[in-house]
Amino acid sequence: MSRALPKYNQRRVALTGGAAAVVLSGALIAGSALAGETSGKGAGARPLAAAGTIACPDVASRLPAVPASAKAEVDRNLALLQTQIAEANKRLTETVGQGGPDFVRNAILGPLASKRTAAIDRIAISIGRTTAKPQGLGSLAACTLRAGGGAGTAAPGTAAQPGGAAATGTIACPDVASRLPAIPASAKAEVDRNLALLRTQIAEANKRLTETVGQGGPDFVRNAILGPLVSKRTAAIDRIAISIGRTTAKPQGLASLAACTVR
Repeated sequence: MSRALPKYNQRRVALTGGAAAVVLSGALIAGSALAGETSGKGAGARPLAAAGTIACPDVASRLPAVPASAKAEVDRNLALLQTQIAEANKRLTETVGQGGPDFVRNAILGPLASKRTAAIDRIAISIGRTTAKPQGLGSLAACTLRAGGGAGTAAPGTAAQPGGAAATGTIACPDVASRLPAIPASAKAEVDRNLALLRTQIAEANKRLTETVGQGGPDFVRNAILGPLVSKRTAAIDRIAISIGRTTAKPQGLASLAACTVR
């Protein structure tokens, strides 16, 4: 024969059952949340954007000869530029998925450009205290975001073209050595040194052409690579002509050999 439970036992059962229901309900909610996370690969899921990498124009390769009095200041700011890029890439990784479509531009690339502008200005000013202040370095402050493996990237050895297309490109420059007259013995060392420098400049420009694929607009290669290369070549060619002209007739028309093209 069953006996009725005392009232306090009835209350205890009711409370226990209620607690179990709460626990069960919580487990179902947690399970649903976990299911929502693990099902992110399914239809309707919104994956986080890939971090990508911030790429900035190289400043060191665009500098003229740095006076000894400015070297410490220049080296310090060149190192700071590298630190700034590393910090920006760290922030880029840490903030994946945050903000709207303009977040990276406003919160990372914008402040980075301001910091780079200040460091680049200090470099130019320090050089300008002893020799001619380098011009046009301000154009190197802006950086871009390269999406890893995404649209806008290209294989090494290709040059960016309008519309995101890419084609193989190589910088070609007129040969200077073949256009020189007989070189006096007194000028040979200086001429050889500058001819070697001309070859180095082309190699550096081709390296930069490869490393900056996908950066900038349709005029990027002309403004950021070919333009500075012409300036460097003009200076080297002038030194060659002057060194020859100290002993014999100074060769004319060599300046026309400074301009290069991308093939």
